[in-house]
Parts: sequence; C-alpha cells; structure tokens
Amino acid sequence: MPWRFGVQLLQAPLLLELLWPPASGAPGGTRVDAAELAGRIADRGFHLIELNPDLQVVLPESFALPALRRLQDLKQTRGLRYTVHLPLWTLDPSSPVEGIRRASVDVLVEAVFRLAPLEPEVYVLHGAGPLAAEFFTLPGLPEGARLALMRRFQEQAARSVEELLRRTGLPSRSLALETIQFPLELTLELAEALDLSICFDTGHVISRQPGPVSFGEALARCLPRLAEVHLHDGDYRERPDGSVAWADHLLLGEGAVPVGELFQALEAHGFTGPVIFELSLDAAEASLAFLRQAGLVGSPFEV
Repeated sequence: MPWRFGVQLLQAPLLLELLWPPASGAPGGTRVDAAELAGRIADRGFHLIELNPDLQVVLPESFALPALRRLQDLKQTRGLRYTVHLPLWTLDPSSPVEGIRRASVDVLVEAVFRLAPLEPEVYVLHGAGPLAAEFFTLPGLPEGARLALMRRFQEQAARSVEELLRRTGLPSRSLALETIQFPLELTLELAEALDLSICFDTGHVISRQPGPVSFGEALARCLPRLAEVHLHDGDYRERPDGSVAWADHLLLGEGAVPVGELFQALEAHGFTGPVIFELSLDAAEASLAFLRQAGLVGSPFEV
C-alpha cells in the first residue's frame, strides 16, 4: 500500500547551513523562516512536513506572517502538506503549578491559531511535561506514590487539553497525544476521556519511555485512535549491574524497532495517516532505503 512519508521541519544541519553559509564562511541571515526550510526539504523530495513552532524559540521570525504566506504558497504550488508538532520547549501543560500550566496553554493556543490557515492534518501534543517524566522515572519511589503523582499530572493535562480545545475550536480527533515518557495507560485514558487521537512514536515505545509494555501490545492499543506515526529506531538494554541503557532517534535498522511488524499492523488496520521521520534528512533518506531493501515499501513518496 502507498505510505505517506514525511519529515520534521526542524533540521539542525540545514538550519545551520542557512544561518552560516559554508560558501562565505560568515554568518548568514538571522531571519531564516519556516518557509525557507520547507522549500529546501521539498527539494529533497519530501512533500509532507511536520512543522515545529518551537523554532520560534531561537528564531522568533520563523513563523511570522510573511513565512506563513509563503508556506501557504508552497502548499498550492508544490503540493506540500503539513502536520504540526505543538510547542514543548519550556512548556508544561501538566504542571501542578497553575501559572505554568495556564501559560503553557496560552502558547499552545497561539500556535494553533497561527498555523490553522495552513490546514494541518494533525496537531501532535506532548500532554505531560518534564516534571512528570522526572517523577515517572525517579528511582526508589514507591509505586503507589508514583501512580498517585502520575494521576495528578494526568488531571492537569486533561484541564489543559480541555482548555486548548475550547479556546481553539479544534475537532478533538485532530489533536494527537504522543506516546512519551509518561505511562501509556494514562495517555490512552486521557485520549479516551476527551476523544483525542494518538501519535505512536516508535523510538519512544521501543525504548520503554511510556513504561514496560511490549511494542506489539502498545501498537495494538494505540491503533484504534492512531492519527500519526513518528518513525525512528530505538533500543533498550539492561546491563549486568541492573542499570539501563536506552536510545531513540536512531536510523531504522540501528535499533530494535520491529519494522516488519509495524507496517504489517498498519496495513491490516488500513492506516493512511502521516508517517513522519523524526530524523535528519540524510537519516530519513537512509531509513527509506532500509525499508525499500527490506521490501516493506515501494516508491517512498506515494500519496
């Protein structure tokens, strides 16, 4: 079946090249915008792009009105399509500190309104923030206390999502909770309660960031609400001394993601949504070559 592969906009090597052109050896423009990045990515053959408004943290003009107009023009003239990874840098929509939670929602709402004219297919959200991840992985914490804390973060995340939906008018299924370093069970509960979608992140799941659930089980539980896949490899290893080593955002084939099982399950489910490589352009192209060699995909950019 034809798969809809895309790539993330936030490409560090390309961004550095635009900011510091190698031909001149001198700093380039400091107003590099999202449309310039999107055009360069399209030149490499990717016409489905996940926009990262976090880019505004380092380049405040990256999603200004001129850039948005050019992104719209690229959509019309070059057939680009967009998804959005809502901001996460410095935000915490699950924070128990009310001022931080409210400010995080304000930033998320502004991002939705700014990018809505581009008609993104999916808005991906990290429902929980770094504090929840810290307590989720804290060694020595009694499991009862850990679960109670996770429930508290879930409650705050639910408040933030409800407010985000109410203030923006987004259809609830257009918002996809990502499988992140937060209990998968609570992410799925939140999606069910608010009728949200899910973004299944392969590298996160295989490295057990949402908890000790198998890849196949996690995928099966996410499929009914699946709106997008974040595709990259990862690994999880227990050392002889009992410590753990894990990795994600690896090239496909460098980790333990069962890509055959993944694509068979997606095909059986009839999934036709975006499959976004959360990798550099070079790594995404190499990963596509790996999938073709494995006989899992044909033409990489079929729609």
